[in-house]
Amino acid sequence: MKILFVCYGNICRSPLAEGVLRTKALNDGLNIEFDSAATSNWHTGEKPDKRGIKTAALHGIDISTHKAKQVKISDFDEFDLIVAMDKSNYSDLMNLSGDSNDSKKIKLFLNLAYPNCNADVHDPYYDGKFGEVFDVLNDAGDIIIDKLKHKL
Repeated sequence: MKILFVCYGNICRSPLAEGVLRTKALNDGLNIEFDSAATSNWHTGEKPDKRGIKTAALHGIDISTHKAKQVKISDFDEFDLIVAMDKSNYSDLMNLSGDSNDSKKIKLFLNLAYPNCNADVHDPYYDGKFGEVFDVLNDAGDIIIDKLKHKL
C-alpha cells in the first residue's frame, strides 16, 4: 500500500503526517509506503519548516531530509490513497483527479480517523502551533494505523 499526504506547500502538515504515520507503521511492522506533496509549487525543493523539523525530532522522528514537491497527475496511478490535510486541498485534488477511480482515492485526513467529522488539520505556518498539529496527527495516526492493520 502507498499513501500520499497533501497540504498546500508540503513544508508543514504533510511532511509531519508522513513522518508520524511512517514511524507508526514501521513500529507495527506494516509494509506501507508514505510520501507527501503539495497542491502548490511555492516551496518546491525546500526542506520542511524548521519548526516542524524540531517538533518531529522532539518525538524521535526525522523529517529533515524531505524536499517539498508538487502533486503530479501520475500520483493518482502511483498511490492507493491520497490524503488531503484540509478541505481546500481536498477540493484542489478533486479538481486535479482525472476520473471517478482517481477521486475515490482522495480522503480528508481527519475523516480517516473520525469518519464524517470533515475537520481540517490546522496549518501551523503562520501561528507556529506545530506541537498542537503534531498531537492531532499523532492521535489520529494511532487510529488510522489501527484501521490499516485490519485492511492489510
